[in-house]
Amino acid sequence: MEQHRTRPAQYGPRRSGAPLPAQGRGGAAAARPPVGRVAGRPVGRPVQPARPAPGAGSPVARVVRALRGMPNPRLTGLGSGLFCAAVMTLLGFLDGLLFGASLTVYGVLFVPVSLLTALWVRRGDLLTAPVVVPIAFAVGLVPVAESGDGLGGRLMGLVTALATEAGWLYGGTLVAGSAVIVRRIRLVRRRAAARNRPPAA
Repeated sequence: MEQHRTRPAQYGPRRSGAPLPAQGRGGAAAARPPVGRVAGRPVGRPVQPARPAPGAGSPVARVVRALRGMPNPRLTGLGSGLFCAAVMTLLGFLDGLLFGASLTVYGVLFVPVSLLTALWVRRGDLLTAPVVVPIAFAVGLVPVAESGDGLGGRLMGLVTALATEAGWLYGGTLVAGSAVIVRRIRLVRRRAAARNRPPAA
């Protein structure tokens, strides 16, 4: 004889559309938000704020960021020589117009131009920068140096200016040579690291 199962009266009739509590849908584990990966980071976990790199606000870091933001052309050996000579000649004329042909001002302006020449020459022509820099110094010195009558007087004035401003000449050449050495060391290390890097599977 078939027996019908009866539901106790205290529970009442089951409603078909009533939502189940959290325990009925899988307990506390189901109540937690799903943990997945969206855009490379887990979802549902607190994101830690990014901490600034140590020394990010130091003067050296600001100088490095400023140098990286500058234009970065790559000049050939001939192009770097023409660039340095043209800039120094222009600065020589401006020095004669604004500062009365001051050799000290000309020497001070020569140092940053030498540095830019060494930084902007391409890697294959690094050794040309310390060579073209003194030549450009002498070329730009023509409108600044005191000149006498005739070609002999001009040459004598140029030689005298080179002798009196030899410190700035050596200083700018040393700055260019140091920049070239640093770039050369970095290039050698980069090539060695690329050579020792294991090939991709």
